[in-house]
Amino acid sequence: MSIIVIFDGVCNLCNGVVRWIIPRDPAHRIRFAALQSAVGQRLLHKHAIDINTLDSVIVIDGDTVFVESDAALRICHSLRWPWPILRHLRIIPRAWRDAIYRWVARNRYRWFGRREQCMLPSPTQKQRFIDD
Repeated sequence: MSIIVIFDGVCNLCNGVVRWIIPRDPAHRIRFAALQSAVGQRLLHKHAIDINTLDSVIVIDGDTVFVESDAALRICHSLRWPWPILRHLRIIPRAWRDAIYRWVARNRYRWFGRREQCMLPSPTQKQRFIDD
């Protein structure tokens, strides 16, 4: 079973993270959908996620939805060694982890910039992205 990462397709940081994840997931367990895409919007609606109140990457694993730092740690847990070891960061209280996550999320456009349109995956990456 694969997990789905819904990410901000116009955010340079988010696109960089997606490009970072792909080679660290050789089993192709992680698939991607841009928040701005029709499929991304359908997944948000299906799981009753109001993105207007959330500034986060979203991870859907079966019927479970992860947001903010829990989403980031779930992604790391799904990657090849050594990244799963980061799951131990869950010992840090979620409020602290999420506060740091939200600080970066609020500043991501200022620090890393944004694109006018969502990234286009390369032909070799295309199967990792969920199409409409």
